[in-house]
This record gives sequence, structure tokens and C-alpha cells, in this order.
Amino acid sequence: MTDEPLLELRGVEKHFGAVQALVDVNADIPSGLVTALIGDNGAGKSVLIKCIAGIHVPDDGQIFWQGQPAHIRSPRDAAHLGIETVHQDLALADNLDIVQNMFLGRERLRHLTLDEEAMETAAGETLGSLAVTTVRSIRQPVASLSGGQRQSVAIAKAVLWNSKLVIMDEPTAALGVAQTAMVLGLIRRLADRGLGVLFVSHNMNDVFEVADRVIVLRLGRIVAQRSVAGMDAQIAVDLMTTGASTRPDRSNGGGTSARTEP
Repeated sequence: MTDEPLLELRGVEKHFGAVQALVDVNADIPSGLVTALIGDNGAGKSVLIKCIAGIHVPDDGQIFWQGQPAHIRSPRDAAHLGIETVHQDLALADNLDIVQNMFLGRERLRHLTLDEEAMETAAGETLGSLAVTTVRSIRQPVASLSGGQRQSVAIAKAVLWNSKLVIMDEPTAALGVAQTAMVLGLIRRLADRGLGVLFVSHNMNDVFEVADRVIVLRLGRIVAQRSVAGMDAQIAVDLMTTGASTRPDRSNGGGTSARTEP
């Protein structure tokens, strides 16, 4: 991990008619760390990740990618940079198997026909490198997978394309305890491999289980961007609901919790 952030947002704003969804957003997303994006409903979390993913184009501000100005105007632009998004609906096709889903829209060809062997090998190697071992076969229909397995396949699909930043929207929503633990372990492994991870979650237990850093949005503004060290769920809820917290921050010797990352 280098000192230079993988992704930088500077003064990013987005409005929809009279509604100001994002206001002067400044944020850094580093490589090799898990950054949680939290905030109450309507805080702007989905709009922010969609601006990064190329689904929305900011009305103002600038995005830097590996220190260089970037113009992300479509999901294709984002993918070209190395930004992949795992949406909450996962965008998997139940009638296709794991390999077919991982290469959907990006199939490999050999002599004008599908190169099934190359795709099987790449899918198997990617799943293996992420220690996804619970699927019976990479030719197993996605419809037969559990929620945790489906999430694992969607994440593996995202990293298959030499991604540098993986964005995840509520990756543990509706999962049981064991499946949540599996997905959180997979998220941790992505960061350990040097990827940047940005994940949206309402589950504070999951945030403090896996995140290294947290960005707190409130009413379209970032009110905190900091390490999770010294934070707890109560401080996070204070920041989400009021924009500040007076609870002791263990990371600075018990003083009042800071708003921004040191």
C-alpha cells in the first residue's frame, strides 16, 4: 500500500432537481484497506457509490485515480480503470452456472467459439485464490447456491477482471451468521491482496468486524473519515444521526472523538 490514495474525491456534488444528494464530498479510498461507508437512510451512500461506479455523473468536483484526474461517465469507464461494483441485487443470472455468470458479457473466444476451458480455468483459479471452497462445482447453477455462495461468486466475478477497487453495497444483507462470516472473510482477503474495498453497510457489527476505516455521510455531507481504531457503534451512530460525538475516543487517550481521520 502506498501513501497515495487509490481514489480521491474532491468537492464532489450531485443533485436531482431541487434535491442536493451530495454536498462538497472530499474522500480518500486507499489500497489494501477496507473502507466502510455508513450513514442513515437518505444520507447519500447509494448516490456516492454510483458516482464512483459511473452510474451517475457528478455535477461538480473532481475524481482522481492513482493521482491522476479521472473522468468516470459510465460503468465501462469505471471498469477500464479497475473499479468493479457488486450491487445489492448481485446481477447474477440464476439460469446460468458459475463460470457463465463470471464471464457474462465478457466471454473469452478461441477461433470464434467460446473458449470454455480457458474460462473454467480462470474462474476456478479466481475462486481458489479467494479461498471460496464451499461451492460443489464451478459448473453448478447459480440458482442452487446459498446466499453466501452467491455473494462469493459475485465478488469473485468482480476481482476476475484485474480490479483495483471493489465496491460492495450491503454485501451481508439477508445472510445468516455463518454466511455473513464467510463473506466478511472474503472481504478481508481482498484487502489483504492489496485491493481497495469500499462497502456500504447498515450493520455496525459487520463494520467493526472487517473495516479498517469508516466514512460517515449525513445529509449528503461527509461528517467523519477516520480509522475505526477507538471508535465503537455508539460513536458511529452519533456521527450518523447528529454529525458529531462527544463520547470518549480510545484512540486519542480518552479525549472527545474527532470528526476527521488523523
